[in-house]
Formats: sequence, structure tokens, C-alpha cells
Amino acid sequence: MSTLRMTSDLRRQLILGAAKRCFARHGFAGTTTKSVAAAASISEGLLFKHFPTKSALYAEILAEECAADPALHRLLELEPSTRTLVTLIREMVQHFREVEAMPDQEDAQRLRLMLASHLDDGEFARLIYEKISGLIGSAFTASLSRAIQSGDARPVGREPMNLFWFAHHAVLMATLTRLPTTPCLSYGDAPESDRQLCEFILRGIGLNEAAIAHYLDRDLAWDSGEPAIAESA
Repeated sequence: MSTLRMTSDLRRQLILGAAKRCFARHGFAGTTTKSVAAAASISEGLLFKHFPTKSALYAEILAEECAADPALHRLLELEPSTRTLVTLIREMVQHFREVEAMPDQEDAQRLRLMLASHLDDGEFARLIYEKISGLIGSAFTASLSRAIQSGDARPVGREPMNLFWFAHHAVLMATLTRLPTTPCLSYGDAPESDRQLCEFILRGIGLNEAAIAHYLDRDLAWDSGEPAIAESA
């Protein structure tokens, strides 16, 4: 059994390697499962045994890239706390700001793919949300729980992960408005608007003003240059 499992795992990695080359060369729209199978020297039917759709294949590649990000590892190694919670939100905002600043780069294209997925069958978006939840959902909920226990926050609603998604969606939508060459909205000075967005989110997930004031600027400056948050989608 172990030999068969190793063979299956190896084949899966070979498929992912071939897919990365295809997506890098042709983009998501220009890549087909047939071309990936050919690049991996397997049949399309065998590829489907590992990845049922092109979206599933692409989502797995993005998840692997995020999981291998050392900055994300540093963030996830932090002990659950109010400070970690604030850092996570701040890093999310900073990361999306970097995506916005480089609209022709890969991350921006992924955002556009996410938006298109919401307007289509939603498959790619569902897969990405699932991957994001698996990567950082527990870190968020554990830190929020510690913040409530310490008196830095009050409970908001019955589903803590909903608060994470509300935060994610707020940052995502703010970024989408600024992706066009001529932004749909102007939020003014970037550092000030980023801080305002962080404060808005932190208040929304239940943090009190004292905790926000104490932790938001602590240790990591806004221009630290080392954002760490999973997945630009």
C-alpha cells in the first residue's frame, strides 16, 4: 500500500509541476487539462483522477505556494493573542495593497479570476475560499477567542469565521475598486486609508478602542516591507 501511495503522490507532484509550467506560459484561460496532461506525459483521464477540473488544479497550486511562503509561516507560528489577531488583519491589508500597486502581476490576475468565478459557476472561488480557510482560519478564530478572553474584544455573532470572511471581503472589494488604471473610487492617502480600513475591520470583529490603539502600530511599522498573509484572493 505504501508503495502505491508513494507512486500516487509522486504522480500528483509531477502533474502539479507540469501545470505550473503551463499556467506560467499560457495563463489560466489559455491552459487546458489536455495540455497539462500532455506536459505531464499522462492521459487526460488519469489527470482527472487527481484533479477533477482545471480550477481544482489551479487552486491546489496556489495553496501550495501560500503554504510554502516563509512570511506566512512566521505569522502562523505566533501564539494566538490579540496582538496576533491585529497583525493578521494588518498584514492582510498590506498584502492586498501590494497587489493593487502591481496591477499587471500574477496576483492581480488571480483577483480578476476570482471576480469572474463569482459571476460564473463559482467553482474556483469556492476552492480558493476553502484553501484560505484551511491555511489561516484556525489562527484567526483562536486569536479572536484569546482577545475575547483577555477583555480586548467582545463576542460578535455566533460564527467567528464569518467575521474573518467579512474582513477578507472588505479588503478584497476595496482592492478591486482600485485595480483599473483609473480607480473606481479614491480613498485618498494610502497609509491613512489602510489604517482606517484596519480600524474598521477590527471594530467590526469586536475589538475595543484601547486594544486597537495599543496593538495596531506595535512592533511592525506600516512600511515594514514584509507582508505575510495567505492568498491574494
